[in-house]
Formats: sequence, C-alpha cells, structure tokens
Amino acid sequence: MTKKPLHFEQTLFPVEDDCLQVGGIPLTRLALRVEGSFYAYDRRLLTERVAHLRRNLPGKVHLHYAMKANPMPAVVQHLSSLVDGLDVASAGELKVALDAGVVPEEISFAGPGKTLRELESAVAAGIVINLESFREMEAVSEIGHRFGIRPRAAVRVNPDFELKSSGMKMGGGPKQFGVDAEQVPLMLQRLSKLDIEFRGFHIFSGSQNLNAQSIIEAQENAVRLGIRLAADAPVQVATLNIGGGFGIPYFPGETPLDLAPIGERMEVLLDLLQNELPGANLVIELGRYLVGEAGIYVTRIVDRKVSRGQVFLVTEGGLNHHLAASGNFGQVIRKNYPVAVGNRMQGEEREIASVVGPLCTPLDILADKMDLPKAEIGDLVVVFQSGAYGLTASPGAFLSHPGATEVLV
Repeated sequence: MTKKPLHFEQTLFPVEDDCLQVGGIPLTRLALRVEGSFYAYDRRLLTERVAHLRRNLPGKVHLHYAMKANPMPAVVQHLSSLVDGLDVASAGELKVALDAGVVPEEISFAGPGKTLRELESAVAAGIVINLESFREMEAVSEIGHRFGIRPRAAVRVNPDFELKSSGMKMGGGPKQFGVDAEQVPLMLQRLSKLDIEFRGFHIFSGSQNLNAQSIIEAQENAVRLGIRLAADAPVQVATLNIGGGFGIPYFPGETPLDLAPIGERMEVLLDLLQNELPGANLVIELGRYLVGEAGIYVTRIVDRKVSRGQVFLVTEGGLNHHLAASGNFGQVIRKNYPVAVGNRMQGEEREIASVVGPLCTPLDILADKMDLPKAEIGDLVVVFQSGAYGLTASPGAFLSHPGATEVLV
C-alpha cells in the first residue's frame, strides 16, 4: 500500500535521473554554483504564471505585482517587463521598483506606518501613495507644498467586508490598514481642499485564498464600494485597485485556484465599472500567486541521527532562512510544506524522517515525520512553494548563522 504524501505534491519542476531540475539545470550542479543554503527562482515559471493570468482574466484588467511577496531585484526586474505596475511597502522596495525602470505613475506605495522620510521619497519619485490615515494625507500635502511637487495619491480603504476563507484577513472590522469606509467621505472632503492629485481607491480585503467564489464575492463588493465612494471624490476616479487574494496550495487536500469563473465575473464587473466610472482602470494586485510556486529553498544535510527510533536530518539552514516552512509564520496548527530530497527525488529506499535546522530551538523544523527518500549527509533538502515570503520574511540574524543566497535561473 502506497503511503499518501503528508503535503501537497508539486509537479512544476521536472525531474531527470532522480534529480530535480531548476531552470533546466540539475539541482546538484546549481548547488555547486551557489555557496551554502539558497533560494532558487525559475524565470520560466514566473513567465508562465503571468501568461496564465493573461489567458484567464479580461485583457482590460491591469495586473500589478506586490513586491512584499519577494523583493529580490532580479525577480522584480523580470516581472516588471510582464506586468502593468508594481506595489511597494517600504522605501527599500521603492528603490528596487524604480531601479527596475517602471514608470512612477505605475508604482503604488501601501503600508500603515509610512515615515515622513518615506513619504518625502515617494512624493519626490512621483509615485502613487496609498493614504492610510488623515495624518498621512496632511503630511503628503505639506511635503508637496514644500518641494513644489503635486503629489499623486489614492485612498486605501478598510472595507466593511472581508475576504471569506482567506489565510490572512486584511479588511472588515477594526484594522490598522487603510481608512474605515465610513470615514472615507470625510477624508475626500478634506482632500478636495489640498493640492494633491487624487487617483482613486485601494481596497484590499484578504490574501491566500483558494476559493474562487469567495474571491468573486470580495471583488464585486470592492467594485461596488469603490463606485459608492466615488460619489464624494474631488475628481473622476482613474484607478480602482481591488487587491488580490489569489492563493497557492501548500497542504494536503488543497487544490489550485480555478481562475476561469473569476475571469468570467470580472468581465461583468468591468462593464459595471465603465458604466458607473467611465475611464477608470481596474487593478488587481498579486504577490504570492505570481512568485510562490516558482521558488524553492535548498539546504544541505550536515548530520543524520536517530533519537529513540526517530530519524532526524539536520540541515545547515532552518527557520532563520525559511520561517514560513517551520510553521511559525501564521500557522495555527503546524503543517508540512512540500519537502523533498532534491538529488534523490524517489530514492532507492524510503523512510519516515524529520528535517530540522541548526538552531537551538525545538521550533526549527522544516519537515515533521515525513515520508522521504533515505538521505545521507551532503544530500540536498528542497522546500517547494518557497518563492513568496521566504528569505525576507525570516529572522536571518537569529543565532548569527550564515544567511542564504538567492538566484534567478
């Protein structure tokens, strides 16, 4: 009887001679090019994911990449040629976006705690600032007056609904994100008296969702809310950013998101938007969905030990490089990411083993009691679904171990 996998099985990366291939390169060879543990992102998979979206969504929808998912400059540079804009969440990400050559008016800046210096940089760059408070609005106005630059801005709205079945809820109820929908008319009234170029609204209600109907409902709610709020706008709305929320499968029982019904419903929403707000662009903002499945984390086994009958494979990197895979980045009950031994994808023998990192904490687990090929010291452990919220979302300085490298192949 074949043992069922304890994780979602990936099929995007090919295997030849029992070795994983990344960007057409055997993993063992790629590991010789890169020192230590590393993340590898496959540019072919990035390109195919954007093409998949273009095929299934209406052509009039503007596709933006949310850089917080993976701000590696080479990844941003590659995606910037495929998408219609970038969304940043810090001055550091803004620099990467500008270096990629994206025109400023197609870059937006969201985040509930923008500093004065960040707002100054954003105004000077000419990007669209998603205003998340009355304080930000007044600060942006003052900066523009001081610099002699008319700032571009949109209002980020905390909607009165949420994205049902989402991994992280970003709207509905009290939130640190955006301006409560019921307060937006008052903000727009004040905005009309300031020398700020109003662009539209940013309405983001949740993320990591695999339920197409939930996404459809949230998108329709966002469009209708944007239309309603536009009645108080000082000028015609140019852009309505309804966020993303598209998820990827990680765990047993999860299936890839079906884009077909989402695309069909978006055609209807585009007609509604054009009837109510002629000329307004509809933007969706995706991060994880664009990059998550195109990346892997790779770390080498440095020890193999058996403790009271349980096999432990100790690797040179752990939660310090990949917090999410350890289960400490939002999981309530820990589940295994898809994990494999990259140079023994099937292997001659199999066993139940746990993969643990080098850190002095029991939280440092990359795989708990998984069915894996029998591995030895020097073999390469691979964690799939690692292209989003990987290295930059992990406590790299914890216990002062060496950091991980990133490569785009």
